[in-house]
Amino acid sequence: MTVVFPIRDIPFSHAGSWFGISPVVGLHTVADDLHLVSHQTGMHAVLRFAPAQTATVTATAARLEWAHDAGTVEATYETPDTVRLRGEGLGMAVLVAESTLTPFTGSYLYRDPVDDAVVLTDYGTGRRYRITVLAGDDVEVRGAEAVGAAERGVVLGDGPWEIAIEEYASGRAPYRTAVTFDEAVKAVDAQFAAFADRVAPWRDEQTPAAELAAYVLWSATVAPNGFLTRPAVLMSKHWMDKVWSWDHCFNALALAAGDPDLAWHQFRLPFDHQDDTGGLPDSITHSEVLYNFVKPPIHGWTLAQLREQMATLDPAELEAVYGHMVRWTNFWLTVRQVPGEDLPHYHHGNDSGWDNATLFDPSRVVQTADLATFLVLQIRELAALATHLGLSGDATAWSTRADQLRVALLQQLWTGDRFVARHPASHDTWSTDSLLFLMPIVLGAELPTEIRDILAERLRAHLTEHGLATEDPASAHYEADGYWRGPIWAPSTVLIEDGLRRAGCTDLADDISARFRALCERSGFAENFDAHTGAGLRDRAYTWTASAYLILAAAHVERRHR
Repeated sequence: MTVVFPIRDIPFSHAGSWFGISPVVGLHTVADDLHLVSHQTGMHAVLRFAPAQTATVTATAARLEWAHDAGTVEATYETPDTVRLRGEGLGMAVLVAESTLTPFTGSYLYRDPVDDAVVLTDYGTGRRYRITVLAGDDVEVRGAEAVGAAERGVVLGDGPWEIAIEEYASGRAPYRTAVTFDEAVKAVDAQFAAFADRVAPWRDEQTPAAELAAYVLWSATVAPNGFLTRPAVLMSKHWMDKVWSWDHCFNALALAAGDPDLAWHQFRLPFDHQDDTGGLPDSITHSEVLYNFVKPPIHGWTLAQLREQMATLDPAELEAVYGHMVRWTNFWLTVRQVPGEDLPHYHHGNDSGWDNATLFDPSRVVQTADLATFLVLQIRELAALATHLGLSGDATAWSTRADQLRVALLQQLWTGDRFVARHPASHDTWSTDSLLFLMPIVLGAELPTEIRDILAERLRAHLTEHGLATEDPASAHYEADGYWRGPIWAPSTVLIEDGLRRAGCTDLADDISARFRALCERSGFAENFDAHTGAGLRDRAYTWTASAYLILAAAHVERRHR
């Protein structure tokens, strides 16, 4: 099956590449023409592709096509840093996106006397882009060595013609290739097909979005570079071009069974930048690591599932991860715990991953049930991992600590009919209609039956035709496009579905899974979705959404076969 996707929603890219081709050139900014957009040192539109006639664009994993009655232009990746274009009957201008060159911005274009290639140096990415003409005589180079405002680029006639475009650092030997355009297409087709077969071998007519989900993950993967010292699945090759320190967990889980090495790299990435207190960065990308916030400690929950799916994990790696997880857990139990208090706290909604959820309206600094829940599960996993590593003393201590934290959660934040949030200094408490208050369902079988039943019933109030709204749709604070104040999100869906299943509420878990899978099959893999209409919102090529679909679909197929 050939995956076909809308180019306005999903960039045309290749695993390992730091650039893609897309009309999305910035935050919520869609251009008329497709651009070569690089994610080195940020998101930068470098080149604009302007066909001579208005053309229809079709994108598959291996081939991008501009089609007009007069002819076509096609593009494919030869390697992750080299894209080939060829045209016949349809001309194409490949122009520098920023027309003005200053001493610190824009792109400078020149003809390289070594091989006569057209090269531009881009201040935005700090990289070079070389255009080599492989075939065709009707070629015009504009703006060579121009400074200031000027049109720069290569204009190709009706053809036939073919060019190669490379992204590289300071220098590179003249371009040479041993493959034809069609051979390059076949190679990409084979590479993606092999990836899809690894991560979604179970896909069938009842999981129609699985191949596209696999493409979203594959195409958003970048090679090690900058601060990303491992192969990394970015959240998107649109503007959400980072790895956040909880998003990566869902990508790791989706990849675990089929591509365990890539999955393990995803899990380990943030720990490469753990600070002296044990805290993880908020996010990592090519040229920055941010520590101004953290993300919730769902890593124990994640690691337990990874260890179940990846039985051959290297013992040395497990020992290293144990040390990292101990420090990450102690960060919450020391740096984020007021002396004398039993519960840790967030400093802001951003720490929770639910940036603007209504839970944080009364106070941003707050003890919450979701945080305590995740830490109970994380400490349970530390106890299990310590046992696996033969550290029996550690295992006993962690089990005791998990019991204590679970008791504190239920005694201090459960009122008898709901969980509340609490200020760590004043001890003022409150509750809102945010789905975040129901996250303790992730404790599964550790929840008392009466609490489980109340949470399950309250979850039903959040369940629309399409899935779990992050704010009760009946709430006065519900916003259709309110980020965490209404829309459906993938991570909350996966966490709650898993908790319900472990709590024995399998019918409700099945229902939530089915609705979310149907939502993705209808609306793609957006950052989040309108809870009433199901429309995709914000970034439309979000990898944790694709991963959530793969996680839920794989489990659904397994249950069906059983």
